[in-house]
Amino acid sequence: MRQLPLISRRVAAAAVSVVLLGGVAACGPEDSDSSGSKGGSGDAPREGGTLTVLNSQPQSDFDPARLYTSGGGNVPGLVFRTLTTRNRENGPAGAKVVPDLATDIGKPSKNATVWTYTLKDDLKYEDGSKITTADIKYGIERSFAAELSGGAPYLRDWLVGGDSYEGPYKEKKGLDSIETPDEKTIVFHLRKPEGDFPYLATGTQFAPVPKAKDTGTGYEKHPISSGPYKVVKNSGDGERLLLERNAHWSDKTDAERHAYPDTVDVRSGLDSAVINQRLSTGTGPDAAAVTTDTNLGPAELAQVSGDKKLADRVGTGHFGYVNYLAFNPKVKPFDNPKVRQAISYAINRTSVVNAAGGSSLAEPATTFLPERKYFGYTPYDHFPAGKTGNPDKARELLKKAGYQDGLKITLTHSTARNFETSPEVATALQEGLKKAGITVRLQGLEDNDYSEKTKSVQQAPGLFLSHWGADWPAGGPFLAPIFDGRQIVKDGSNYNAAQLNDKAVNDEIDAINKLTDLDAAAKRWGALDKKIGEQALTVPLFHPVYKRLYGADVKNVVISDWTGVLDVSQVAVR
Repeated sequence: MRQLPLISRRVAAAAVSVVLLGGVAACGPEDSDSSGSKGGSGDAPREGGTLTVLNSQPQSDFDPARLYTSGGGNVPGLVFRTLTTRNRENGPAGAKVVPDLATDIGKPSKNATVWTYTLKDDLKYEDGSKITTADIKYGIERSFAAELSGGAPYLRDWLVGGDSYEGPYKEKKGLDSIETPDEKTIVFHLRKPEGDFPYLATGTQFAPVPKAKDTGTGYEKHPISSGPYKVVKNSGDGERLLLERNAHWSDKTDAERHAYPDTVDVRSGLDSAVINQRLSTGTGPDAAAVTTDTNLGPAELAQVSGDKKLADRVGTGHFGYVNYLAFNPKVKPFDNPKVRQAISYAINRTSVVNAAGGSSLAEPATTFLPERKYFGYTPYDHFPAGKTGNPDKARELLKKAGYQDGLKITLTHSTARNFETSPEVATALQEGLKKAGITVRLQGLEDNDYSEKTKSVQQAPGLFLSHWGADWPAGGPFLAPIFDGRQIVKDGSNYNAAQLNDKAVNDEIDAINKLTDLDAAAKRWGALDKKIGEQALTVPLFHPVYKRLYGADVKNVVISDWTGVLDVSQVAVR
């Protein structure tokens, strides 16, 4: 099975609500970056008040089986605790996996095919009843039900028997590959070595669900809380989510979350411009408001930078994400490596970054992996184009490829107004390639049509704009879905656009997956990224940066590299 990305859920909800206003480049304001700003006034955070969350994407499918790892920003983490979780610290420190319901991040067998967890003492639901490993096993099993589809698919691929299991509503017997020898111990048996299992255990599918309280597809209306807040209202298909304190949650068992506000009021389905206007004005309840999915656009950033009070209320986040040009070597002339190399040399990344909103919102990239140690980032630039392209080198390669009179190609992109696959980025690429004698015809497709065609083995164009975000901060979920030949999907959504099926690459992926030393694994992922990059199967363009306003009364701002968004579990309001 393929590894599905977080793109359709988390990236849509947490990353790409950038308002492109004419592709204006913007200088960033002095902001609260991910190095440790606390936000608000200087006094310590205290309990009380209501935190308002203003989002564009509705918090729909609020069921742990149907959510992704941090689906819908990080609001689900206020209600659902899992075996492990992300470290709630600023910047790169926040990309570390730490225990949550469990006492540690898991004990692996020698070959990483068996993982054992032990629960902490005194864990309780919102009704005061005890949380047991049987509840975690059941929560995972119900995520296999067709009625509750939508969550991360890894367990179906990784667990022994997971590929054929249909969930507890159809099968009386549960998964034998999940054992619960007692109410505090749970053991997972995997089909293959997976050193990244502690990251997977942060997923909401690992949240406990008491079988007696399961109401199937209606569970999202009132899921039973294991976290610091419980759901008291869920209306409008997730457009209004009201959370109040869970009296039976204890910070003695939870080192990661705070529960400063009395209430968390999530209002979604709002226009991005309206959200930013409300946050900047900051009157009434909006003074204690945040957003987890709406960026400032370049023009808005330019305005904010001229107002010190507003500039002090901008949080900067990074998330494991890359925007790139994808080649399909099955389509001529992209079957010729020299053509792919020529295009790589000709790219004007400065104009591309400007089209994506400017240097405050996009960082130029020459590597597929983002510039973070935990991904395994290893610097390389196999086809150095400089800041504005190297048209002379590109022409030289085109001549060797038999195109001494230039080349005509088609670039496919989405017509949607976002900074990833937008007409602005496509036009910037077109103008840069023209200097190298490459004439580019732009083919803009409506977003659904674009997605369908670019993910089809049969219909994928030869050159198109693409993007990828990792489900957790490691090299595996970044590289494997794009370059593992065994994940080519011929009759569904395929992300290996180059259809690369290199035994050496596949074997190295398997070898790294056996490693439970995450630092050692990261180094190997970086080396693999560099090796694959030599084939010019993609052209990395930029890694996005997220800029978001928060209200004047918001305190204790924490933005980790795991999600790139403000962590609502840390926020306090006056």
